Amino acid sequence: MQYRKLLVAEPGKRLSLKKIDPGFKGKHKSHEAAKPEIEANRQKLAELQPVLWAQKQHALMIVLQAMDAGGKDGTISHVLGAVNPQGVVVTGFKVPTPEEAAHDFLWRVHPHAPARGYIAVFNRSHYEDVLAPLVHGSISQDVCEQRYKRIREFERLLADNGTHVLKFFLHITPEEQLERFAARLEDRQRNWKISESDYAERPNWDRYMAAYEDAISATSEKHAPWYVIPSNHKWFRNLAVSQIIVETMQDLKLAYPAPSVDLKDIRRKYHRAVKDEKGDRNRRG
Repeated sequence: MQYRKLLVAEPGKRLSLKKIDPGFKGKHKSHEAAKPEIEANRQKLAELQPVLWAQKQHALMIVLQAMDAGGKDGTISHVLGAVNPQGVVVTGFKVPTPEEAAHDFLWRVHPHAPARGYIAVFNRSHYEDVLAPLVHGSISQDVCEQRYKRIREFERLLADNGTHVLKFFLHITPEEQLERFAARLEDRQRNWKISESDYAERPNWDRYMAAYEDAISATSEKHAPWYVIPSNHKWFRNLAVSQIIVETMQDLKLAYPAPSVDLKDIRRKYHRAVKDEKGDRNRRG
């Protein structure tokens, strides 16, 4: 199943999250059935990432947005955990600091855009500076529209410089979120994730969904597409996201660069060094 086509938010079209089932599982009925495909995608990522790094003509910027407990950390761990960490930089964007808030809203984001050869992962992103302020009434609709425009320009600039932007909204139900909150309460290793804001934001769920619909509809473009990933089932989330990333990287026609040295000359030097070392050992022995 081609999730890149099925789950993309079509540029220029109005998105309705109510029409997308967060419990969708595609052709697979269980994690066990999907596991071989997930592992195959992880293996392909592990093979493609060093070529991206060596070629240094492209970069990948992966934006993860979701409600609390939507699975951003899990996606990073289970999908991108397959690649060499030297080539991946993960940045989390929280409430702006006083210094950040004193600048334009993209000031804190641009320094974290990836250099060619790198994969950058945004755990929350520049979209937080539209979504939360709009929901809580700290910016007007006019300011919101201006920020959408600046975001489109920012992502166009990145694309023009070889950065391929993939944006994922991890779509869960409020019931699933509550179940995940309950699981955190029972898991000592995840107690630290619990915060007062988790529950404080739940009454704003519908307003957040409306804000996401606006943001995704306004900023999903061919060079920087949004994908709405049904994420009630964590394994399906991992399957869909990994497939989309792999197919995007395969489209780049990545290839290792040609050697910058004369390999014949290097081989001659290598064989000469081996011969000399062997001769030295024989003389000493």
